Amino acid sequence: MTTSTSSLKGFRFPVLVADIGGTNARFAIVRDAHAQTKAFEPVSTAGFPGFAEAATASVFNHTALMPRTAVIAVAGPVTGETIPLTNADWVIDPKELIAQFGLESVIVLNDFEAQALALPGLEGAAVEQLGGGAPVPFGAKVVLGPGTGLGAAAMIHAANTWIPVPGEGGHMELGPVDAEDMRIWDHLERVGGRVGAEQVLSGSGLVRLSRAVAEAEGQSRRFESGAAVTEAADAGDDVALRTVACFVRALGRVAGDLALAFLARGGVYLGGGIPMRIERHLRAPAFRAAFEAKAPHDALMRTIPTYLVRHPNPALEGLASFARTPALFAVELTGRHWSAQESSAG
Repeated sequence: MTTSTSSLKGFRFPVLVADIGGTNARFAIVRDAHAQTKAFEPVSTAGFPGFAEAATASVFNHTALMPRTAVIAVAGPVTGETIPLTNADWVIDPKELIAQFGLESVIVLNDFEAQALALPGLEGAAVEQLGGGAPVPFGAKVVLGPGTGLGAAAMIHAANTWIPVPGEGGHMELGPVDAEDMRIWDHLERVGGRVGAEQVLSGSGLVRLSRAVAEAEGQSRRFESGAAVTEAADAGDDVALRTVACFVRALGRVAGDLALAFLARGGVYLGGGIPMRIERHLRAPAFRAAFEAKAPHDALMRTIPTYLVRHPNPALEGLASFARTPALFAVELTGRHWSAQESSAG
């Protein structure tokens, strides 16, 4: 396994980039450093036993172009010779992929680290500002995204280089802050005796939250999926609306905490699958109010911009940017870069 900790000098093209989430697997090929990304139809993670089968169905059944390098983003920390996904039953085995597809090298990163790699290039229609001031050039940036789970990462700039900082910020503690929260939190399901941010700010978290809201109101549970909650909120259901309102406040608080942790004057970006489904609620004042309520730093928080990521595949875009221009980034590769030479030697 490669132990390099600096940015790569270059990639061997074509490069297969893949974003493997708990719900969907998305693939694209970058033909060379100047080519546009060729994206393929996403597939359901649950529909395939592993990466190889999904990549074959999505990519290799539709193109004769064979990659020499694969850069893969996965939901969860990257440790060890094989990488199990946090919210799916897949296990990524880089050495096996090298042997099966004739790859020269495989790099595996965290999925929100991949989204962080996209942040310096996201502009125009790819993002929508949700308040705050102008971003500070080269200021630290944060991305977080509720979807199947809650991912988070940061991007900092130093020595003319963008440095992604992956983490498991989605598992930070999340507690109540006002009387309304207290009523709901008393009914929230605990996991391991605690309420982490992901237990609220995710698809399954929306269901947990809706059940707690219903119980606090003396009503019966009636939602079995996060999508059902957001659809019911769009239809005016009272429990669903209260659930989404609580979700938005909690998202604002966690986003604000991460902004403070990294002094993210370059902006805080909301990715993942849920924010686009509740965008009208995020535009309402409650999200920014929760984000900014960080005394004694309220004034600072009012200056930090927040954005809704509208790009359809930010993780793939980030991986493609890394593949095209690795010199712009310093990515920690220790334990995350496998080569064919090392596989054959082992």
